[in-house]
Amino acid sequence: MALLLQIETATTACSVALAQNGNLLVVKELNERNIHAEVITLFIEEVMTTSGKQLSELDGIAVSSGPGSYTGLRIGVSTAKGLCFALDKPLIAIETLQAMAAGISSSINDTDVLLCPMIDARRMEVYTAIFDIQGDRVKSTSAEIIDENSFAELLHHQKVLFFGDGAAKCKTVLSQQPNALFDDNFINSARHLTSPAAHRFTTAQFEDLAYFEPFYLKDFVAGKKA
Repeated sequence: MALLLQIETATTACSVALAQNGNLLVVKELNERNIHAEVITLFIEEVMTTSGKQLSELDGIAVSSGPGSYTGLRIGVSTAKGLCFALDKPLIAIETLQAMAAGISSSINDTDVLLCPMIDARRMEVYTAIFDIQGDRVKSTSAEIIDENSFAELLHHQKVLFFGDGAAKCKTVLSQQPNALFDDNFINSARHLTSPAAHRFTTAQFEDLAYFEPFYLKDFVAGKKA
């Protein structure tokens, strides 16, 4: 197995973790907007110092690859790629929604419930996908505008757990559905990359450093100045 540095910056949370052999060793994180560029390298240094490990001992670097915040993803992926180039280590990319599903699945006792991670994409739009409790994809990743008819077919006959920073704003719309469940406490974390990153390392699913880009899902649109 491997010693992996894990980076999560796709949402408001800036999080760095270190895992070995699929087990979390250390995590440093802060859930606050617009602080990623300021703290990401400090968090990496703190995680390595706390663990007593050296960067040269790493076997690879895993990063949450999106969808999510355009700026956050750029910061996380550029940091991960820079470390991979400098240390000559492989890059492992984990889709953010997949990592979220992996992170929450261990706390779910109902094997029939579906998992619907949601990332805020402003207004009533979210980035989302649906997974079963084993982590298999049921619905592909997409940008969805949520209304009272969203997921109606699934919710008609199956329980769906909605979580992530996009789920809170959808709660008032979807909570009338008896099969709609909500986790209000879930926060994105680099710790959620541990299991999928370990699997990808074992199976040598690495990215091409020269060409890898974050999974934005939608084109970036800059706001107009007043």
